[in-house]
Amino acid sequence: MLTNSHRHHLFTASLLMAFLGTFSTAHAKRASQDSGSATTVVIDAGHGGHDRGGIPGQRVAEKDMTLDVAQRLKRVLAASGYRVVMTRDSDVFVSLGGRVAIANSYPNALFVCIHFNSANRMGAGGIETYFYSRDSLPLASAIHYFVAGGAPSSNRGVRRRGYYVLRKTNIPAVLVECGFLTNPTEAAYAQTTSYRQKLAEEIAAGVRGRNSVTSALTTTRVATGENIPLQPYIDQTKVAKSERHRSKRSHKKSTRKKSSSKPAGSETKAASKDQEG
Repeated sequence: MLTNSHRHHLFTASLLMAFLGTFSTAHAKRASQDSGSATTVVIDAGHGGHDRGGIPGQRVAEKDMTLDVAQRLKRVLAASGYRVVMTRDSDVFVSLGGRVAIANSYPNALFVCIHFNSANRMGAGGIETYFYSRDSLPLASAIHYFVAGGAPSSNRGVRRRGYYVLRKTNIPAVLVECGFLTNPTEAAYAQTTSYRQKLAEEIAAGVRGRNSVTSALTTTRVATGENIPLQPYIDQTKVAKSERHRSKRSHKKSTRKKSSSKPAGSETKAASKDQEG
């Protein structure tokens, strides 16, 4: 016959077994969901040091805006449990090769480049996100979904393009253009602390939601990051044959005209700007 003491011990043991069973199931489910997912994010604040970014005569320095957003993104992701690596955490110049080398030294990471756009036309504006490798599309899609959906600027879409920092990285890599600093309205937004914080939070939401991207299209913006639709994209890596020939002829003419007066290294600098955005 069981005494009250024995009944108490059996009841306690059964509760403990039930708890351990529930914990094991939850732990296994969480481990299954996290398996293969990146927990390290390499954040690349565009430009820096002598490289202000943007175009000549631009009032707001792109390098300052990108660094501030990157530092805010670092804090948001760190608070969510991510390990964060910065290609630069101060106003210094880091070469494109240096940025890629940092990214590739973390094989299970994500690479997020922060940039702002510029144009000679003051009316140009909007948010656009770039990727290159197919593995990077879900990350680009998720980040663009949140940033473009949360910004007051127009949506310029997701684009595939061979920027150096996207082509040369071995991990999922995205470059997000957070608006035009040559657009007075968007430049005013970018210079407010609240807007830069908002950008950081939306980019972080995209990082967290990258595994929830589906091919189903929906017009509803889900703030929880569930059922994020895969964004259509413009492939800017393809150039029509006739356009490519015109470009080559134009380049040859320009080279002949400027070869005698062009300073050494100017072509490299121009190419670097085109690659980095």
